[in-house]
Amino acid sequence: MKLASFLTALGLVTFVAASAQAASKPNIIVIVGDDMGYHDVGVHGCSDIPTPHIDSLAAGGVQCTSGYVSGPYCSPTRAGLLTGKYQTRFGHEFNPGPPGQGDNDAKGLDLKQQTLADRLKAVGYKTGMVGKWHLGNTPEFHPMSRGFDEYFGFLGGAYTYFPNRPGTRMDQVLRGRELSGEKEYLTDAFAREATAFIGRHEKEPFFLYLTFNAVHTPMEATEKYLSRFANVADQKRRTYCAMMSAMDDAIGAVLGKLQTAGLEENTLIFFVSDNGGPQASNGSDNTPLRGDKATTWEGGVRVPYLVQWKGKLPAGVKYDQPVIQIDFLPTALAAAGAPISPGEGLDGVNLLPYLSGENKEAPHKALYWRFGTQMAIRQGDWKLVRARTAPGKGQQNSPVDLGLYNLAADIGEQKNLAAEQPEKVKELQAAWDEWDKSNVAASWVREEIRKPAAGGKKPGAAGAKPGAKKKRAAAK
Repeated sequence: MKLASFLTALGLVTFVAASAQAASKPNIIVIVGDDMGYHDVGVHGCSDIPTPHIDSLAAGGVQCTSGYVSGPYCSPTRAGLLTGKYQTRFGHEFNPGPPGQGDNDAKGLDLKQQTLADRLKAVGYKTGMVGKWHLGNTPEFHPMSRGFDEYFGFLGGAYTYFPNRPGTRMDQVLRGRELSGEKEYLTDAFAREATAFIGRHEKEPFFLYLTFNAVHTPMEATEKYLSRFANVADQKRRTYCAMMSAMDDAIGAVLGKLQTAGLEENTLIFFVSDNGGPQASNGSDNTPLRGDKATTWEGGVRVPYLVQWKGKLPAGVKYDQPVIQIDFLPTALAAAGAPISPGEGLDGVNLLPYLSGENKEAPHKALYWRFGTQMAIRQGDWKLVRARTAPGKGQQNSPVDLGLYNLAADIGEQKNLAAEQPEKVKELQAAWDEWDKSNVAASWVREEIRKPAAGGKKPGAAGAKPGAKKKRAAAK
């Protein structure tokens, strides 16, 4: 009996210790908007679209005013976010094409890369994804093959918001690996599934990756949301406003679920758009930035970027140092107490000591971009950029020469200082060239980006190791 009592007590102590350890791990939620305009949230000055729930993340946390993504396109940004590395390190420079066309189904997130879901699952997290994947279509690339316990969403880059309409294919919205037969407006369905995931796992640490396809084309909204913007004359903008409002309500549902479950104080939340808005195609607004999605101007890579962890990070403050979405992974791992081995090659940094005010230095010496013939580097207030002119602005989508801009004085990149500051141009170009040595050739190249800029190199050529593309293909 004494032995039995001892074992019972030991089991109780073990259970309590395990419960305490689980309670000490924060829940982690990463929310990604799709093709959002920089100006289209209240905290960035938007006046025609109320976004109270997105804005609440800034009020309850940190608004990063120089927040960036590592790619001006959907899939590269997601590859960087989930790995904590510049996606050019492993060849994920461009979007894969639509599923079922050519060899597109063989393209996806490099199977050698560990994802944030892999890492958090290894330290006891329940991992779930709701939304757009866009990192590969075949079974080996499926979210549930990349660290996620649960999945609801679609695998490609775009999909209708009305899977219930007559004649619409319903075979792209999955629950796990099976067809879901989903019939609800997709943004609302994502809210339903995200809150349900929280409800299933509120007693244990969880990681939720919530990736809306709003406000990516096709431009589709319900009458409920369109009626909120009856005074918006431009129909494309009106639909965009409605889609943004639906996404904001969905985020509000998630935040409300955290509150009712008593999890708000123990949940680290990241919010970001995957790139800037393609203003001509979806009616977004990147004011005051120059450029659009698919360019390395600020309008392509500078995005709404919010981090909230109530009780751990300050509330309602602005953080002005440049940060990037590849910082999410090391920040989340630090919060979760998950190990990062030396020599892993992560490019992101743990932002917690910076956002808390403990570390006053800049998190990064510089940020870098490579997107085919386009490039950029931001170092302090200076940015060196080679980018295409913004589509939809009465200009041709053609390459331009290098430009040098001081973003502190010229956030809109209007005054090219390259001729006045040739030494600064050389300094930043040399730094970018050094960074590029650690990149590899693009694993695939979309046709519209294949032609090199005048005087430039072919896409992915800079710093590429001989035979890198063939070796990577063989590895897959």
